[in-house]
Amino acid sequence: MKKISSQLHLWLGISSGLVVFIVALTGCILVFEEELEPVINRSFHIVAVPENSSRLSLDSLTHLVQAQFPKNKLSRIIVEKEENRSILFGFKQGKKEKELLTAAMNPYTGQLIGSRAEHDTFFEVVLRLHRYLCMGDTGKVITGISCICFLVIMITGLVLWWPNRKNQKQRFTIKWDASPKRLNWDLHAVFGFYVLPFVFLIALTGLVWSYKWVNNLIYLAFDGKPQQKREAPAQLSLMGKSATHYQEILSETHKLLPNPGKVTFTTLDADSLSITIAKTDDAAAISNVVSFLYFSKTDGSLVSTRLYKDETPGFKARRVVFPIHTGSLWGLPTKIIAFIASFIAASLPVTGIIIWLGRKKKGKKKTKKALTKSDRIKPEILVKKSVI
Repeated sequence: MKKISSQLHLWLGISSGLVVFIVALTGCILVFEEELEPVINRSFHIVAVPENSSRLSLDSLTHLVQAQFPKNKLSRIIVEKEENRSILFGFKQGKKEKELLTAAMNPYTGQLIGSRAEHDTFFEVVLRLHRYLCMGDTGKVITGISCICFLVIMITGLVLWWPNRKNQKQRFTIKWDASPKRLNWDLHAVFGFYVLPFVFLIALTGLVWSYKWVNNLIYLAFDGKPQQKREAPAQLSLMGKSATHYQEILSETHKLLPNPGKVTFTTLDADSLSITIAKTDDAAAISNVVSFLYFSKTDGSLVSTRLYKDETPGFKARRVVFPIHTGSLWGLPTKIIAFIASFIAASLPVTGIIIWLGRKKKGKKKTKKALTKSDRIKPEILVKKSVI
């Protein structure tokens, strides 16, 4: 069993090591995306809150920003829960849905803070590197296969690590004052053991984005049927569509869903669908709890609701996958665990390669030593042996 595990661990590690290193390292960065984004691009997200000053209506801000980008269709609006955050307006700028131009508006002055192509932002590039290696569908296939390889590597690694009576202490502790070779082995094996449950869970949930059948498996397990496609309810008539009702919709959303959280307007550029409102529940016990409301584009009236508490077990289970994968399930404590686990996971291919190169070098020395020893044997001894 150990011989088979050793070969699988070695060759799968060599073939997928670079991809695992890139994916794990970029995963470390993405863990704290929500916290780092307003820090890195502070002027884009943070605004001064004036004393005794109220916000402009969302309709007024929409008209002002649309005047700045008359050739682009408004696709989404993001309203953060914090009072000192800018309002983000997403405009289509290409054929693909994800190619958005985001404009930030000061909600108190109506001033355009700035605009940027989301495709070129730092975290968007890191995300593409994490999921696709910046290679599109080809990269998605590579990361998916490497993720499966990594799961097998972790299982075989546990088999190789499994201690016996003689080396129990060695398997659980790192000998910091040991030789570089021994220290590197400890960093690989001991650290790998301690983070294995967390990294295994992160890698396993990552398969949801790589393979559709894994995503459907969640719904089959909890609902007994594949994921059902959900769309905003069709609007019967668009007659009289002359003004926006975004502020009215926002106020009604806060009234129906009083919990703190980010509000996102989508399907604004669709001709036959209602406006979709998604609001996160930051007061919930776990993250990524979202409820949906649908409003009429004609008069801003409520068309239907899709509250989180009424969702199917399959939907709720699927919503938990993302916070488990990113470590945001229970906030900062689980994020710190995910960051450390991902960082150590990124180090495993490096320490593993060093172990492999050391063994190759040792094997060459043994072979060279054996050859040198055979050269030293006297010819007459060989003759005697051959006669005998």
